[in-house]
Amino acid sequence: QLGQEFFRWEIATAVAGAVIGIDPFDQPDVEASKIKTRELTSRFERDGVLPSEEPLLVEAGISLFADPRNAAELAAIAPEKTLSAYLGAHLSRLQPGDYAALLAYLDQNADTVASLQAMRTKLLTRFQVATSVGFGPRFLHSTGQGYKGGPASGVFLQFTCDHPQTLAVPGSRFSFNVVEAAQAQGDLKVLVERGRRVLRLHLGQDVAGALAHLLDLM
Repeated sequence: QLGQEFFRWEIATAVAGAVIGIDPFDQPDVEASKIKTRELTSRFERDGVLPSEEPLLVEAGISLFADPRNAAELAAIAPEKTLSAYLGAHLSRLQPGDYAALLAYLDQNADTVASLQAMRTKLLTRFQVATSVGFGPRFLHSTGQGYKGGPASGVFLQFTCDHPQTLAVPGSRFSFNVVEAAQAQGDLKVLVERGRRVLRLHLGQDVAGALAHLLDLM
C-alpha cells in the first residue's frame, strides 16, 4: 500500500509537470547548490577551513550577513545600523504576492520549531503573505528548487549556528557539521546569484537565546 502511494504521486507529479510546463525529472537549481557545496568542501579539504565572511553587523551574539547588493538596498531603507532596523528593512521588502521563507540550518528540535513557527506566524499576520519554514539541508530537495528556480517573489531569512563537532565523513578531512555549513553557504550563494532578497543570521552557540531575541525584535 505504501509503495502504491509512492507510485500514485510520482505519476501525478509527472502529469502535473507536463500540464504546467516544467520538467519534473530535472532540478537544475538544486544541482547548482550542490556544485557550490562541493566547491566549499573541496576548499576545506585543501585549507582546513571554510572561506571566511565579514558580517554586516554583530549584535547580541547574532551576526548578520548580506551580499553587497542586498546590503546596499537595506542601508538605503534602514533608519539606523542596528539588528532591529536591518531586520525591519529586510521584511519591509515584502509586497503583496510575495512570500516569506525561513531557512533554518539548525537542530530540528521542539523548541527551535516552536520559535520559528512563532516568527512565521508573525510574518503571516503582519504582511498577509504566504510563509514557510524549512530545515536544511532537507528542504533543498523540495521547496529549495522553487526558491531558486521559481519567480523572484521570495524574501528569505537564513539561520545558521555554531554546530558542535560531529561524525567525520569517511575518507574526508571534514565532518558532517562542516558539510552542513557548506550547504548553507552554497545555497545562500545561489540565492544571491539569482537576485533574491536574502539575509543570513548566524546565531552562534546560544540558538535558543538568539531566536528568543529575534522573536522579540519581530
